[in-house]
Amino acid sequence: MGLIMRAGARSHARAGRLRHWRDGTRRRRRRGISAVMAVLALALMFAAGTAGRAQAAALLSQGMPTTASSTESAAYPASAATDGSTATRWSSAFSDPQWLQVDLGASDAISQVTLDWEAAYATAFQIQVSADGTTWTPIYSTTTGTGGVQTLNVTGTGRYVRMYGTARATPYGYSLWEFGVYTTSGGGGSGAPPASFWGNTSAIPAATHVLEFSIVNQTNGQYPDSQVYWSWNGVEESIAQQPYIDMPANSAGRMYFYLGSPNSPYYDFIEFTVGSSSINVDTTRVDRFGLKLALLLHGHDGSNQQVGENYATFQESRSATFQRFQNSVPTEFKELATDQAPYGIPSPGNDPAFQPGGAYANYYTSYAASVGDTSDTTAQIFGCGGTLSANPPLCAGLNRHVAQLPTAQQSNPANFYQAAPANYYAQFWHQNAINGVQYGFPYDDDAGQSSDISITGPQYLVIAVGW
Repeated sequence: MGLIMRAGARSHARAGRLRHWRDGTRRRRRRGISAVMAVLALALMFAAGTAGRAQAAALLSQGMPTTASSTESAAYPASAATDGSTATRWSSAFSDPQWLQVDLGASDAISQVTLDWEAAYATAFQIQVSADGTTWTPIYSTTTGTGGVQTLNVTGTGRYVRMYGTARATPYGYSLWEFGVYTTSGGGGSGAPPASFWGNTSAIPAATHVLEFSIVNQTNGQYPDSQVYWSWNGVEESIAQQPYIDMPANSAGRMYFYLGSPNSPYYDFIEFTVGSSSINVDTTRVDRFGLKLALLLHGHDGSNQQVGENYATFQESRSATFQRFQNSVPTEFKELATDQAPYGIPSPGNDPAFQPGGAYANYYTSYAASVGDTSDTTAQIFGCGGTLSANPPLCAGLNRHVAQLPTAQQSNPANFYQAAPANYYAQFWHQNAINGVQYGFPYDDDAGQSSDISITGPQYLVIAVGW
């Protein structure tokens, strides 16, 4: 049985230690209210929060294996259509038919497909799905394609999704800057790990309080259990000493995780509020990335919710994750991968380059002014500070570069991060998260894109700590 505090457990006066600026920069709506109001707000969130999140579209295709019937040359590979960059593209041979397909890794419900065409677009094409990559079923068809950026709302299920072009608009081939496949399924979804990843969940003790926390080591052998530490409420233990915590109700909390030693610079945290029979919890990249973290929240009703870094990110090395980040973001953001390396990647608002007087202090100035915000600095925009602390939709719109769009289009993930200036730090963590949801900036919960999950009647929460 997990205990709130084990006999002989070390207690520490940790107020402020390793929190410093982080607590001061958090301005999320639910974390900014008083403890009493947090509990009241939580009760309201339970009624709609879980259902609302299940409807948020999640990008499935980003970075997944992508192949094509042909390429114009090695400069235009199939993978360029799913790399998240509108500066690279796939281009086919100059003949009909041609196709581009992406392997999602597992079957999923497909709700939307986006195509960002170069000038060489298709006038006639189908979107097709397949369970095996051999037998295909069309879920969309047109003979009057107009090119540009097409957002197609579709219904279908499959592991493989492809664009099958049969007529070209130009003498050239078919060329796509980006090919996006989305789902609104509420299950494990894109990037979810196998069941074994969460350890032996049947061995998790029954809680005597609200729910049991179980912490599992997913550092790929880099650290033994005796060097994976958790810290909460003045108690600090390795998971070799205590892998379970019987969690009581509390108004708001952070649980910190350390690798190597209790004072290690390799650390990260989760945030949660536990009611008498409920929990609201999230992973966060608002301030920085420190360790790979993922959560499995299991209810007494048998339901499961998963958030955090996706399985592929857990499986790769730490250096590979840092390198992928640096490769995927524009020039202004690349230094984030080295600012605190190898211990973490700070969010752009916490990087001096984006703060007043820094090299990129005016990164957002013109765009923000174009949508009516002439008061807030670039750092405040990234951190939803200044006037934006009271304007979540505008802060989200600026970070995602959708503030200039009609209101109805600002909540469509297919429109996010499509042009600069944008928070490409946040985009990376969304691209590498289970179901594409993560807290990349303080108001990332706007339009249901955050890693915040809630449930009534929780049984246990598994926290996977990676390297």
